[in-house]
Amino acid sequence: MELMDGRPENCCGRLEREIRTYDLLDNLGISYQRTDHEATDTMEECNAIDAILGVVICKNLFLCNKQQTRFYLLMMPGNKAFKTKELSHQIGSSRLSFASPENMYKHLGLEPGSVSIMGLMNDHDEQVQLLIDEDVLKDEYLGCHPCVNTSSLKIRTSDIIDRFLPATGHEPVIVHLTGDS
Repeated sequence: MELMDGRPENCCGRLEREIRTYDLLDNLGISYQRTDHEATDTMEECNAIDAILGVVICKNLFLCNKQQTRFYLLMMPGNKAFKTKELSHQIGSSRLSFASPENMYKHLGLEPGSVSIMGLMNDHDEQVQLLIDEDVLKDEYLGCHPCVNTSSLKIRTSDIIDRFLPATGHEPVIVHLTGDS
């Protein structure tokens, strides 16, 4: 694995949703570095990729309320434990759980293992509320997948907040998670 600037020179064999991610970032004038790798499904598998990127890939959780009427994408540091109760209290939504793969695909156009803030570009109806743990915003860069789990990107956090999110119509809610019981 190596770190490269921008999109792949040859996009042959890449999924359309990955190419659309590069197209959007390029159109917004957002620079990024990329590394290609084997599919990753867990945060543990991301550790080697973190070393290549020089940043920690965010843990991205796709959540919903009990009625499956409200959907949330939570970005948090990969090394922090997720406690449902802690988040539920802050956003006023009890009984949070992981949303189904069907709802993930319906709202973000993604499959499990590929969840990333980049999926918000597919949420045209703005049905997903972005939640960002405040610790994510402390780093100059963040790591994320370009809508597939076989590549990872290193992008300036400020470019995500100031350029990418406005382009997708999403405004984040900043939350404070400790990971404590």
